[in-house]
This record gives sequence, C-alpha cells and structure tokens, in this order.
Amino acid sequence: MFSDKTYGDDKVAKRRELVFLLLSGIFLGSLAMLNVLGVSRFIDLSDYIGISDSSDFRFVVAVGVLPYPITFFCTDLISELYGRSRANSVVWVGLILNIWILSILWLGGWLDAPTELTEYGELPITVIDGKAHVPYGYVFYEIRKMAFGATVASMIAYLSAQFIDVHIFHYIKQKTRGKFLWLRNNVSTMTSQLVDSIAVILITYYYADAIPINEGEDVGYMLLMFILSSYAFKVIFALLDTIPIYLAVKYLRIYLNLKDEIN
Repeated sequence: MFSDKTYGDDKVAKRRELVFLLLSGIFLGSLAMLNVLGVSRFIDLSDYIGISDSSDFRFVVAVGVLPYPITFFCTDLISELYGRSRANSVVWVGLILNIWILSILWLGGWLDAPTELTEYGELPITVIDGKAHVPYGYVFYEIRKMAFGATVASMIAYLSAQFIDVHIFHYIKQKTRGKFLWLRNNVSTMTSQLVDSIAVILITYYYADAIPINEGEDVGYMLLMFILSSYAFKVIFALLDTIPIYLAVKYLRIYLNLKDEIN
C-alpha cells in the first residue's frame, strides 16, 4: 500500500515523464518529418508578406523548414523544465534518429534495386503526352536522393544549431540567475537558427546539389536569398513563440510541481 505522500510523489513523477515524452516525441517527429520532406519542394511566400512579383528578392523556403521552429520550442521547454542534461540527451537521440532515417533510405534503395537504376545510375524517364514522367515505383528514388542530401546537411547543421541553442540558453539563464525567460529563449533560438540556416543551405547546395538555381542566375545572390528567407521565417516564429513558451512554462511548472519561479 502507498501512503498519500508516496502516491502523490509517484503521480507527479509520472506526469513529469509523460510531459517529457510528449515534448521529445513532438521534437523527434518534427525532426523526422523535416528531413524526409526536406527540399522536395520550395514554397514562395512572397505574396503573403507583401513582396511584389516585380521584386528580384523572393521569400522562398523549403517545405522541410515549416516544422522546424517547433523543434527549438520543444528543446527550450525541456531545457527550462528538465535542465541542460536532458535537453542535450534529446539532441543526441535526434542525431541517432537521423542516422536511422539514412539507414532505411539506403536499405530501401539497395534491396531489389531496379536494373535501370543500378546500370545507369539515374532514374528512367518516360514521356507521355509530351510530359516527362517517372515510372511508378521510382518516386521513392527521387525522394531518397533528395532526402539523403537534406538529411546529411541537416545532421551537420542540426548538431551545431541545437547544441548552440542549449548552451546559450543555459549560459544566459546562469548569468541572469534564472530571470528573463524571454531573453534566453529568443537569443538562443535566433543565434542557433542563423547557424542552422547558413549551414543547411550551403551544404545542401554544394554537397547534394538540391537547391533550385537556374542556369545563368547569380549563385551567390540566390544562396543569400534562400538563407535570409529561411532565417527570417525561423526568427518570426521564434518571436511569436515567446508568449506561448511563457504560458507553457508557467502552467507546466504548476502541473509538474516544480518549485522554481519564472521571471
């Protein structure tokens, strides 16, 4: 039989683990999704922010960027509620997840590989009614090729950005003695996402050749446009999540029976 105190402590412990699993699950699920979707499509959001069609600068982001801001929201919450050690643990699990994704992509392409692919090293294309089509079953190889490049780029950028995020978050928390959650949340996220944006665009272009730059276009300008677009998208959401993270920390501290005060 449990005493009331023992039962209460056990209930709180279960709550803490459940919330940790939920935050970790959202983080890892978002990470897996952004790696698979990666650079399979680039979305022009210029019209949504008032950039005219005549402008040379376009606000274009890869579809894989869309779930990315939530990963930093989750790691900041884990850092605040559970500490640096657990946040770093989740980052390492994310790296293992990336390796697992690469392994499945490699295995899926290696097993029973089409002779056309293995012989010529490229996807067979057929023309139907004047349009190029990839035969059924080969779509996987298109996704595999893009995901491989995006995941390798993401792994390098991810490790750099996430560890920078956790380090800066706790550095500012220590210097401010636990005050100014808004400051450490925004500074850590904005700094780490700048590193991530630069790394993932440059690696994806130079390693995977998967950035849509047409012949004749200024490569340096286009890469800068993609980096600035990606970074601006992440910064906007980093600023927007300030109030949500305050509310989440406030109510989760009560729900999880954490004694530290937020400021």
